[in-house]
Amino acid sequence: MTSTAQSQASGGGHTAPDHLGHVIFITAAAAMGGFLFGYDSSVINGAVEAIRDRYSIGSGTLAQVIAIALIGCAIGAATAGRIADRIGRIRCMQIAAALFTISAVGSALPFALWDLAFWRIIGGFAIGMASVIGPAYIAEVAPPAYRGRLGSFQQAAIVIGIAISQLVNWGILNAAHGDQRGKLMGIEAWQVMLGVMVVPAVLYGLLSFAIPESPRFLISVGRDADAKKVLADVEGKDVDLDARVAEIEHAMRSEHKSSFKDLLGSRMGFLPIVWVGIGLSVFQQLVGINVAFYYSSTLWQSVGIDPSSSFFYSFTTSIINIIGTVIAMVLVDRVGRKPLALVGSIGMAIALAVEAWAFSAHLVDGKLPNTEGVVALIAAHVFVLFFALSWGVVVWVFLGEMFPNRIRAAALGVAAAAQWIANWAITASFPSLSDWNLSGTYVIYAIFAALSIPFVLRYVKETKGKALEEMG
Repeated sequence: MTSTAQSQASGGGHTAPDHLGHVIFITAAAAMGGFLFGYDSSVINGAVEAIRDRYSIGSGTLAQVIAIALIGCAIGAATAGRIADRIGRIRCMQIAAALFTISAVGSALPFALWDLAFWRIIGGFAIGMASVIGPAYIAEVAPPAYRGRLGSFQQAAIVIGIAISQLVNWGILNAAHGDQRGKLMGIEAWQVMLGVMVVPAVLYGLLSFAIPESPRFLISVGRDADAKKVLADVEGKDVDLDARVAEIEHAMRSEHKSSFKDLLGSRMGFLPIVWVGIGLSVFQQLVGINVAFYYSSTLWQSVGIDPSSSFFYSFTTSIINIIGTVIAMVLVDRVGRKPLALVGSIGMAIALAVEAWAFSAHLVDGKLPNTEGVVALIAAHVFVLFFALSWGVVVWVFLGEMFPNRIRAAALGVAAAAQWIANWAITASFPSLSDWNLSGTYVIYAIFAALSIPFVLRYVKETKGKALEEMG
């Protein structure tokens, strides 16, 4: 059974909400955390070269400043669940919004390189929290019959956040006459780019005061009357509220709290299914997708494209990312997860190989020859399209469905941790690798994309049409 079908089936006995618009508002407000996730993840793209120039640092140090946010992400993701269980989902969102705001102000007004890195860790912690709390809250508040569709708001918000950050960066750069270190409002353009995130961060915080606490959390702390009010708002006043509360309480009591020990096998450390989940997470990052969002402006400038055009191409790449994500959301329940993953792997491998060929050309006056330059731009957009319509969405669907119930939570945690580590490895290594050999770097990414094909064929099982209870 697909996620949407499951939602509809589980919601078959419940009345549709009286005010679906209100439910959509609640979901969209929670998904603002996803927007900030995407925005903060890619806004640094516009500041990379300016940071290198301002602080006179090499590629290795630059990479650590860019990638250090991912350490905060890992910590935030690891601790958000416990924080939310203790103080509530809404309070957790408000903490994330405050940290986003503090990070934006600090990153815009750094005293030195060390405190810029510190503010990026703070922002990363907020990203990690938002990446966990948003989907969890939406799942707990959304009416069962609408849960699948409303749950997709988070991923949509992430890719929109990425696109908006690139558009804003492009606009700021043009206002600064194409100079990333040009003065705007008394500070340099790159500082304005990082500081603008204050606006959506404050909006996220304000919206968190306008939405209700999760019924599940309210029941867990004995506030059943408050939980019934929320359930009546989101599921309809005709719902048997006592029965719904009893149903949630029963589910909470019967849940198995999976632990790390549950994941261990006899010979290979982890159970085979856990290794498959780790493999999916790692391959998703080792194809180099985050290079397109963290370093694309730097990449295009390194082969002779002027800063304004490079920022514009970063924005168009983000639009392609949105288009690909929508395609995946439409097709994932129709054609299945595994076929999409295979199509994506093949498309990415070819596009990355073509990029590697284009970047192997000798620069003429600091620029790629015209043919190779055009081919590189097209191939980069094709790569992002194939990633977005496949691995960008499919991996998260697989990870949510493939594990047996008794280990799902713990296995998801391990797979997510592996993803952050692989993300960090790619982000931290790209500047040095590109200094060594840009074409060779893309050959490496192409090889990983090609290796993902036999991995999917041999080890990944289709989960389309199966109930979660069938996973084993």
